[in-house]
Amino acid sequence: MHRYLSYLFLLLVCFSCSKSKPKYLIGVSQCSEDIWRNKLNDELRMGTYSYDGTELLFASADDDDQKQIEQIDQFVNEGIDLLIVSPNQVATISPAIDRAYDKGIPVIVFDRKTNSKKFTAFIGADNAGLGREMGEYVASRLGGKGRVVEIRGLKGSSPAIERHKGFEEALSKYPGIQLVASLQGDWSEKSGKKAMEQLLREGDVGKIDFVFGQNDRMAVGAYKAMNEAKLQGTLFCGIDALPTPGGGMECVRDGILDASYIYPTHGDEVMHLAMNILEGKPYEKDNPLKAALVTKANVHVLLMQNEEIVRQDGYLSELKQKSDNYLVELSSQRLFTFLSIGFIGLLLLSAVIIYLYNRQRMRINREREQMSRAQLDFYTQVSHELRTPLTLIEGPLAQLSTTSEIQQASGKTSELFDIVRRNTDHLTQLVNKILDAETREEGVGMKDEGVGMKDEGLRMKDEGGRKDERLRVGEQSSGIRLRVGERSPEDSSKPSLLIVDDNPDIRTYLRTILENTYEVTEAADGKLGLEAANATVPDLIISDVMMPVMNGLEFCQQVKQNVVTSHIPVILLTARALNRHQVEGYESGADAYLTKPFSPEVLLARVGNLLKSREKLKELFNSAEPKSDDKEKKVNEERNAELFFNVRDRQFVERLQQIIQEKMTDSNLSVEDVGAEIGLSRVQLYRKVKALTGSTPVDLIRKARLARAKELLQTTVMTVSEVAYDVGFSAPSYFTKCFKDEYGMLPGDLQ
Repeated sequence: MHRYLSYLFLLLVCFSCSKSKPKYLIGVSQCSEDIWRNKLNDELRMGTYSYDGTELLFASADDDDQKQIEQIDQFVNEGIDLLIVSPNQVATISPAIDRAYDKGIPVIVFDRKTNSKKFTAFIGADNAGLGREMGEYVASRLGGKGRVVEIRGLKGSSPAIERHKGFEEALSKYPGIQLVASLQGDWSEKSGKKAMEQLLREGDVGKIDFVFGQNDRMAVGAYKAMNEAKLQGTLFCGIDALPTPGGGMECVRDGILDASYIYPTHGDEVMHLAMNILEGKPYEKDNPLKAALVTKANVHVLLMQNEEIVRQDGYLSELKQKSDNYLVELSSQRLFTFLSIGFIGLLLLSAVIIYLYNRQRMRINREREQMSRAQLDFYTQVSHELRTPLTLIEGPLAQLSTTSEIQQASGKTSELFDIVRRNTDHLTQLVNKILDAETREEGVGMKDEGVGMKDEGLRMKDEGGRKDERLRVGEQSSGIRLRVGERSPEDSSKPSLLIVDDNPDIRTYLRTILENTYEVTEAADGKLGLEAANATVPDLIISDVMMPVMNGLEFCQQVKQNVVTSHIPVILLTARALNRHQVEGYESGADAYLTKPFSPEVLLARVGNLLKSREKLKELFNSAEPKSDDKEKKVNEERNAELFFNVRDRQFVERLQQIIQEKMTDSNLSVEDVGAEIGLSRVQLYRKVKALTGSTPVDLIRKARLARAKELLQTTVMTVSEVAYDVGFSAPSYFTKCFKDEYGMLPGDLQ
């Protein structure tokens, strides 16, 4: 019975705390997202302060017609009571607006117009009037004579169409003013700069006296383009005059713009119009918003006024938040007062039952924790656990130690024998306890884990050089760079290996296995291992798991997170062979996991397979440039690259290619320059690029230059010498030699 009463109590609390449905739900569909529209959205939110129970839903189409259509349809499906929309273009959004209107939803068209007649009201500035005002201002500033350039907003949008019409109408009254060009932009600063740069590149356009951008951002972009071209004496003006940092008012204040025109937001008036419509009050269908010209003469006063408005708005928002919090607290206090009176008995009964239940559960949990802790302590004590064959090794070792072969053996042989004997004596003392505990823990012990030498060999055979999908876990972490002493990457032709283990005997044993095939360096713990890995950038790392200072799991994670070392395969060695231990190893980013004891043959095979897999990555990279128009082949190559390259390494290669493309024209470009740009030393860059691509940075730069040169020779009328200098070669003769070596033909053969 008490269980059902508890459920009833929780149900009542949930219902009482649930958020009430708003009285009015208003959808706001913005054609884009910028400072002007963010200001409008903030004003709309503040406008709801006067209308309790009103909730706003915002969406930005990012200048995408289809996206805005989908967002409007989504608003309709969510059951909005009114739609406020700023159409991206005049015609394209009309069907979505019509659908909303036909379903009985009032529609307020704001800022931009639509060719649809199905809307409830329009509110916004007179864009044609703004264009005329700016045309009159330009004519006045030029004294009726001069050369003018206009940069228009997004093609097809009503403000761009109307502002152009008004601007042309005003200039037509002044025969002495020539509209040199009406350039196309998209409201962004980048488009304004690009349009002006293109105009300047097309030829001698003559002196430009005034540039009118249909908004401030495009005007600033044009200003920057002409400033970079070192063209002085031109005046600039725009529309918006936002008082925000970097906005039009500050540009007028700082002399970047000669003038701007306030393009009003008035979100409070938009909200007032919306509520009049929803509440059945009188309203006008056409609601023009007033604007004003901003010049050096009044900009300081306007900025001061805005600072005061911002301060007051912040204070108002703070008061609104406090008021809402107080109301919520009051409602909660009333609720819990009534609930406490009605359910005091139920609370007491529930408290007793919960107390008894928790005490019983805590007792059971303590017993379980004690059992788990005892097991964990037991396995921790035997971090280098033994297997049954070790008990059979102790006797033969004692016999071998008395033979003349061992007593007269070389220093290396004697050293290896002493390592085996010392560790065997230590581990044999633990073998009897370990076997029983392992059997209980894993059912059949390590037999099912495949720890034995035979099973390990079978796993290696089955893998056949194929990487497990688990090896890719954790490859998207952020990078960490550590600078230490460096060595030359050309010091050895052997693949380089780094051994990280706190046990010097293990390091010595591993060195004897690997040093004939690989160049081996050592580190005594994870911290020193990170320093060594950053300094030498080895081809592969072998690390123990249980180490002081920094354990192997943390070490592996940091290796995979560091942009210098993220591509390096890591093999973890440990005696912790349970399933959960191996999962921890793979989740840290390890590429392979070997349990102790292991055979030298298994270790060598695993190292060899991992290094071969890196060679496959190099082949994938070298084939990444399409050699035919086979689209299916290109798609397969891209999928293979995503499968084998981790995200960090793909980003590194893409960034490297970008830097080379941007700087190839510099004949003095060096590996050090590329390394400084990407954040690596010369040695680190050489080793990482060589490991990932099979080529040196110098080779990549030369190939990129030759590929660009081939393209120029095939698509332009430039001479061989011009092409050579254009792609960064300091001598045409050397360029000709490199081109012949790469493509088997002379550069002139392509002309």
